[in-house]
Amino acid sequence: MFRRFRSFYKAGQEIRAEHVSSSRSILPSESECLDAAQEAIIKAYHSLNTLRDPRFFKSWLMRILVNECHRLVRKTSKLVLLDDWHEQASSYRFEENIEVQEAIQLLEDELRLCIVLYYFEDMAIKDISMVLNQPEGTIKSRLSRARKKLSAYFTSESTEWRTGHE
Repeated sequence: MFRRFRSFYKAGQEIRAEHVSSSRSILPSESECLDAAQEAIIKAYHSLNTLRDPRFFKSWLMRILVNECHRLVRKTSKLVLLDDWHEQASSYRFEENIEVQEAIQLLEDELRLCIVLYYFEDMAIKDISMVLNQPEGTIKSRLSRARKKLSAYFTSESTEWRTGHE
């Protein structure tokens, strides 16, 4: 049993950082992201026997994380405390460009999550469809819509798009 725990712990630690960054597309604060990642790892450990194929461990764990993030969103209220907002603003590091971060944050949740998983987590469309429990065609459509919206954001000289989609 200890060997099983040790190998699971090692695998969980290797992908924990990317899971936390993925959860940033769903949850507003760093602390909630860490909580969701921790809960996901615990839930995955307890249900490890349901994993049919070890090759899909990463996708399986990502799906558990996404479900946990959505559970936390449902659980928490819509109230945003000033402390949470400050924490989000000061610790938020998506990749490199602040304007790209801003544009991605303006996308609807389902589009933002697809963009993050595809471009920042380098997940294949097939894996994203498994994680989100959506057909591959839906993922492709969401990516296409998100790309169009991001393109409009960066090519628009007015702020109409930016304020209209918040």
